[in-house]
Amino acid sequence: MFLDGAANFKGVGIRAVLVSEIGQHYRVSAKLRFPCTNNMAEYEVCIMGLNLAIDMNIQELLVIGDSDFLVHQVQGEWATKNTKILPYVYHVQELIKRFMKIEFKHVPRVQNEFADALATLSFMIQHPDKNFIDPIPVRIHNQPAYCAHIEEEMDGKPWFHDIKEYLAKG
Repeated sequence: MFLDGAANFKGVGIRAVLVSEIGQHYRVSAKLRFPCTNNMAEYEVCIMGLNLAIDMNIQELLVIGDSDFLVHQVQGEWATKNTKILPYVYHVQELIKRFMKIEFKHVPRVQNEFADALATLSFMIQHPDKNFIDPIPVRIHNQPAYCAHIEEEMDGKPWFHDIKEYLAKG
């Protein structure tokens, strides 16, 4: 799977291209409509691509991207204390557990030009009103990918119970 994110003054576009062993290409792209750094965009596309692979029931995956930052963090070689990035790291680590074998590889941007070009195209498209390019489906994401990952634990108490306990007991 090749992935890339592109952020500039026009917006943020992300694109993943999954290539099967027989050469079939499966593409997914999105335009992000929330404040997003380049590193956040790289994690967004990684999560989107991993979800595509999971939906396709893929068990072994090679993830190729031009973000040194993402690849080294996912492999546990680099740590981060950035509160904007930590939820992404945790979410990707949870998704990785769904694969029998997964490897992340960094490549120079010039070797990732297909995904890079499609990511650039994703943020340039004025969706849905103008210039929609029919053969390339582009999703719109209004919130970070890890937001949908939060699982609620039901304890039978009202939502304010913990707050009330904290105020009462400190």
